[in-house]
Amino acid sequence: MPNSKLEEDSENILVGIITVSDSRAAAMKEGQDEDISGKIVQEKLEEAGFLSNRVIVSDEIKEIEEKVDEFVSDSEINMIITTGGTGLTSRDKTVNVVREFFDKELPGFGETLRRLGYEKVGLPGILTRTTAGLSDQKPIVCLPGTPNAVEIGMDLLVSDLEYLVKQAQK
Repeated sequence: MPNSKLEEDSENILVGIITVSDSRAAAMKEGQDEDISGKIVQEKLEEAGFLSNRVIVSDEIKEIEEKVDEFVSDSEINMIITTGGTGLTSRDKTVNVVREFFDKELPGFGETLRRLGYEKVGLPGILTRTTAGLSDQKPIVCLPGTPNAVEIGMDLLVSDLEYLVKQAQK
């Protein structure tokens, strides 16, 4: 069901940010917020006038599932952005987990981010499994965990984020 609050005031778009990282989660438990990439996402959103709620979870399937499910179910959250867990290692589980929530996949975002990444850094730029999709009319974007890739991804998203959210709700 579309979020009527968004339809009334599009400046109240709330984005749930989920950083997936064992090391960042461990640091946060000790009171240290070392989440550089999550902070970049949050700052870019806030600079563009969007609201955000940022959390950090470990690279554990159950933790990722629980937080994504919570954000998808939360009628106040209009979009979800994850950062981290999109690489090739055995600990990189974000994409596998999040894809299970997709009603529709939006492959163009990942394709574009990989192309731009390749232009900037070569082969490492295409070794991400970054993706995007819709879950219950809510966009979900999975960004890599590296700050440079997050900057590129957010530059792609921010200018058209409101349009993406509105289209997803139709």
